[in-house]
Amino acid sequence: MQTQKVIDHIVNWLKDYAQKAGVKGYVVGVSGGVDSGVVSTLCAMTGLKTLVLEMPIRQQKDQISRAQEQIDFLKNKFSNVDGFSVDLNAPFEALHDILDVKDDEFPNEKLAFANTRSRLRMLTLYYYGQINGLLVCGTGNKVEDFGIGFYTKYGDGGVDISPIADLYKTEVYALARALDLPESIKNAIPTDGLWDVDRTDEDQIGATYPELEKIQKEYGNKTAEDYEGRDKEVFLIFDRMHKAAKHKMDPIPVCEISEELRG
Repeated sequence: MQTQKVIDHIVNWLKDYAQKAGVKGYVVGVSGGVDSGVVSTLCAMTGLKTLVLEMPIRQQKDQISRAQEQIDFLKNKFSNVDGFSVDLNAPFEALHDILDVKDDEFPNEKLAFANTRSRLRMLTLYYYGQINGLLVCGTGNKVEDFGIGFYTKYGDGGVDISPIADLYKTEVYALARALDLPESIKNAIPTDGLWDVDRTDEDQIGATYPELEKIQKEYGNKTAEDYEGRDKEVFLIFDRMHKAAKHKMDPIPVCEISEELRG
């Protein structure tokens, strides 16, 4: 990959899109991970107003410190960047108290609350985007957005624009190195930060991003029978998650009413 040319291409794309949309720039949620670190830096490089927000909800301390480090890194390097923390613990706990049900009766409750965290952050980004005349910039990569659907519908999937959604995770790491992001961001272990326990993406998925990328590049041209050993295990993980997440990736189904029925 021609890393610097990719960086320049994305920065120019972001700048052109904002100018054509008639907005001042972008708002980005930063988590302390490499994806949001790269995206927030690319937005800052446009020279347009860039607002970066850390939005903790029962967050691990290392995630909070990395997110703050990214905010400080950008504010020190770019005069067009503003950033701060919006503590969402209180509104989340209020929702938790109102919505809480018995786990044994509703086994998906923990997952629902994990997704609620992401959706609360989406609401916050759109609030600050609207009052500042900014678009919400997504931070999803190609494996998450179009491979296994590893994001929350109307949460971190609810964005206006997705600058790195055509880049694999390993390519995002390459951009992070080229952009010389803080070491803690460049070396951050991928995690969605939506659980009370410290669960990495690999813990949840059962495969690494390089393993998933290999399958995604071949998906549609090969079946499970074409693989063996670990590759077959990863194919089955990818295939199951991809099919389960199709409702996130496909347009919302519309029930079409024919002219005959209208008549």
